[in-house]
Amino acid sequence: MKNTKLLTVALAICSLLLFVGLFPVHGEAQIYESVVRLHVLANSDSEEDQSLKLEVRDAVLEYTAPLLSDCPDRETAIAILKEQEEDLVRVAEARLRELGAENTVTVTLGEEEYPARSYDGICFPAGKYVSLQIKIGEAEGKNWWCCLFPALCFGGASVGDDEAEEAFVEVGLTPSQYKIITETERPVYRIRFKLLELLRGLWE
Repeated sequence: MKNTKLLTVALAICSLLLFVGLFPVHGEAQIYESVVRLHVLANSDSEEDQSLKLEVRDAVLEYTAPLLSDCPDRETAIAILKEQEEDLVRVAEARLRELGAENTVTVTLGEEEYPARSYDGICFPAGKYVSLQIKIGEAEGKNWWCCLFPALCFGGASVGDDEAEEAFVEVGLTPSQYKIITETERPVYRIRFKLLELLRGLWE
């Protein structure tokens, strides 16, 4: 019985040390509070509606790119996008009309629950993010996600690794913080990644 108790205590101490060693430090949680996501929902899963979804995506990215290019932080980006909601509706619907589609578009900027997503080696955990959500028509088709701020995608293409790191550093992240979302295939980063998700869940 005594040996069992000692073993239990030893395991508890080891677990605590492991937990402390993996606890996010030096502002790593800031990674998940420094971005604005983009979420485009297609009218349906038909081939035509999925194609229109990408056209709307491109129109929105073309419109927002110059607006957000000099933003120093997420708060500034949010303020700009909030002012542009009605214009973004017009931009998206204008592209649809050019293509002969009559769907209406709804644009909403707010918090949205996201699954874990990867973008060419950059991985974001599941959780609530500030999101520019664009619904086309009934919005019952497959979605398209990306990181709107900092800009990690331009239509169907993505920025290079150096450009992505530079974009994140410019909005306040350190190179070591950036590694957390680009080296998640390494065991330590996978564990830290999962730990951050767990802690976010406990705090919320």
